[in-house]
Amino acid sequence: MRTPFAIVPTVAALALAGCSDAETEAESETVELTLDETAESAEDAATEEDGVAEVTGATPMEERVATIGLLNKRNNVSQDFEIRPGESVEDGSVILTLAACERTAPYEFPQETGAFVQVDVLERGDTSHTRAFSGWLFKENPSLNVVEHPVYDVWVKECAMRFPGEDAPAPSAPAASEDDE
Repeated sequence: MRTPFAIVPTVAALALAGCSDAETEAESETVELTLDETAESAEDAATEEDGVAEVTGATPMEERVATIGLLNKRNNVSQDFEIRPGESVEDGSVILTLAACERTAPYEFPQETGAFVQVDVLERGDTSHTRAFSGWLFKENPSLNVVEHPVYDVWVKECAMRFPGEDAPAPSAPAASEDDE
């Protein structure tokens, strides 16, 4: 015994087969028009999304600035370097290269600041730099990923970038005056 559900596809196929060519052409024009309109609206949406991303997105990567700390354990000299992603800074026998820096938005918790850093060191007697470290370093969790080098210590101090809404100062509470007390 056939169930009524098995009949539905057969009836639908017969109904479509019985359509005239005029109806089919009108439907195909409608479909083409709909596809064209969909393509145009998709392009508009992409433009709008790009516009929204520019307005609501965080600072682009190339405009961010990371502050990286470098400690030379031999002479106990500590220096801070401000580096943009894609740039390198050389200090003596060390080359620090920043690939990226990030921090969480002010409304996200826990707050994290990190940078993808590459550390190349020219060891005594070598003629070329050797990669001592390549990876993410985190300000709030320095032990999560550590530069293990006998002479140099490297850490992230800051990633300067902005999120939407950070441009305007936060509203502050009115200061209490002595007359109010």
